[in-house]
Amino acid sequence: MDCTNKLQIVYGDLTLGVKGEGWHVIFNYMRGGIESLYAGGREWMYRAPQPTFWRALTDNDRGSRFHLKSGCWLAADTFIKVTGVSVAIDGEAIAMPLPPENNKYSPNETAQSVAVTFVFETLTVPAAKVAVTYTVTCAGVNVKAKYFGTEGLPQLPVFGLRMIMPTHADGFTYEGLSGETYPDRMAGGVPGVYEVKGLPVTPYMVPQDCGMHMETKWVEVKRSTQLANTANPAASSLKITMDEKPFAFSCLPYTAEELENATHHEELPPARRTVLCVYGAVRGVGGIDSWGSDVEEAYHISAQEDHEFSFNIAL
Repeated sequence: MDCTNKLQIVYGDLTLGVKGEGWHVIFNYMRGGIESLYAGGREWMYRAPQPTFWRALTDNDRGSRFHLKSGCWLAADTFIKVTGVSVAIDGEAIAMPLPPENNKYSPNETAQSVAVTFVFETLTVPAAKVAVTYTVTCAGVNVKAKYFGTEGLPQLPVFGLRMIMPTHADGFTYEGLSGETYPDRMAGGVPGVYEVKGLPVTPYMVPQDCGMHMETKWVEVKRSTQLANTANPAASSLKITMDEKPFAFSCLPYTAEELENATHHEELPPARRTVLCVYGAVRGVGGIDSWGSDVEEAYHISAQEDHEFSFNIAL
């Protein structure tokens, strides 16, 4: 895409704002990500995106005692520490624009591209590191996430990025495999474009992980609701597209922790938000039996190896 107008940059005390035509992105250094993404007349972020490592247990996971082997990733998914932030403007690294450094910038700063990298450290023992880089251009936001393999840690359930949207989505459309698919459950998936109404949660007797979609080229989430006290009845959408290779995703009204906390569906909280998780690595679900057999080794995710993926947020 050709950019006719440069991006406007606002250097705040603890934030960095990037504004384009009809949209803006605000990064928060302390929270470790995008705290505001406004596009299509709506705010799309309820919380800053965070690396995610946990998917809710399935019956097969419980049967194989996976939670007792890899339960540390549930805590890592809930709490994570930001240990570093760096900023690059038009490909050149700059000194962190914190006070008083940011005082040298005018209200009329512009650029063709802005890249912000956040380094995270997990609460596991030993700790692992994750780097997430957001590069903003006129076309949107490119997101690159990398997990650095660490000796001594148990297998990962997933590695991805979790985005929580302020309200419940009307539904989503995606191009990928039909139905619910996992790395070891893709043979029946048919490539195509599919529309899903609402944010369905599979009615298993015990709430568990569901709604995974592998080999996805793009997903578009549609919302007609917002938290702002302004009239805006028209629905708008946010589109995530593949970068170097297809990704996996789930789009549900609950986080993995909320699903994990419920032993029956009536224990789930009211469906108020949209939880979109984009994954670069997903553990298989098994299914040989539910009373002891592990997922086949080809569908494990080693925490001792590097994992990375990327995708684009269209604006």
